[in-house]
Amino acid sequence: MTSDGDLLDELLRLAAAGGAEVELAADPAAARARWLPAPLVLVGSDQAQACLRARLPHRPGTVLVGRAGQLDPRWEIAELIGAEHVATLPAAEPWLVDRFAECTPDRGGAGPARIVAVLGGRGGAGASVLAGGLAVTAARARLRTLLVDADPLGGGLDLVLGWEQLEGLRWPSLTDADGRVDAPALVRALPSRGDLVVLSWDRGDLLNLPAQAMAATVDAARRGRDFVVIDLPRQLDDAAVIALQAAERVFLVVPAELRATAAAARVAAAAAPHCADLAAIVRGPAPGRLKATEVARALGLPLAGTLRPEPGLCRGLERGEAPAAAGRGPLAALCQRLVEELTGATGAGAA
Repeated sequence: MTSDGDLLDELLRLAAAGGAEVELAADPAAARARWLPAPLVLVGSDQAQACLRARLPHRPGTVLVGRAGQLDPRWEIAELIGAEHVATLPAAEPWLVDRFAECTPDRGGAGPARIVAVLGGRGGAGASVLAGGLAVTAARARLRTLLVDADPLGGGLDLVLGWEQLEGLRWPSLTDADGRVDAPALVRALPSRGDLVVLSWDRGDLLNLPAQAMAATVDAARRGRDFVVIDLPRQLDDAAVIALQAAERVFLVVPAELRATAAAARVAAAAAPHCADLAAIVRGPAPGRLKATEVARALGLPLAGTLRPEPGLCRGLERGEAPAAAGRGPLAALCQRLVEELTGATGAGAA
């Protein structure tokens, strides 16, 4: 974030040396949409005061950067804007090249992970089941997948998958994360089967999910996975906002009912300012014969798909069967289409 042309030229040169792609924001208003999702943020000394006035949230991986003579004494403002480091050029050039190099994906040359989020239009809409189905389907397509449970009141996505007996870390062990998380270490620590890894809640004391922990997790997931699905709460907290801003697509699951549509309109209004692509998925049955297109039109959202009733799905979930695991039925078909649209991946191997 800088409007200093000379400083920008120097930083672009260092980014090229580190093999990193950059996005330019001339001021805090232009930076806001990418402020939280970006793995590294450099704030030019010319924008430090503006950043402070804009009250952008503190986030890991923020560096205040400028030339010698411009930054002294700037440690005080660095602390106020949440910067972890102050980089003075030209002395800090080698250090910055290393930081840029760390932003390249740790994934054998592949691009960053595709991130999607799922919201329920009302309680019991089926968002967690869709999130689980998307993750299972992506893993069946041989995509290294992370399923993130961002809803402390949801009961735990490990239960949706039937994984409650699997050992591994849950959110309560990670809520102190406030910086860069090693992606391979995170994957090794979480419950997993095949290409699917899950970060869920346990059934212990209710805890808030810190925004810093979500930011660090999203950063690690972007570097270490192919596909990430985040199940969000309807009451958006700071952590949920970070996830929304990181997601390239957000699906709002809405039962085909009048009251559910009214409730979903409130959820959509809260989520829309934080995401670029919000679409509706309408779930049957429709007691009043409300059509999916009518629901989407009432919400002012594009229709991403529909779900017909699937009686066997609920029975399977109660028996510990992961949603869409068999690759058959309306949910599996929808999830396969959505994953293919997002990644181009086809096929369904054993997860």
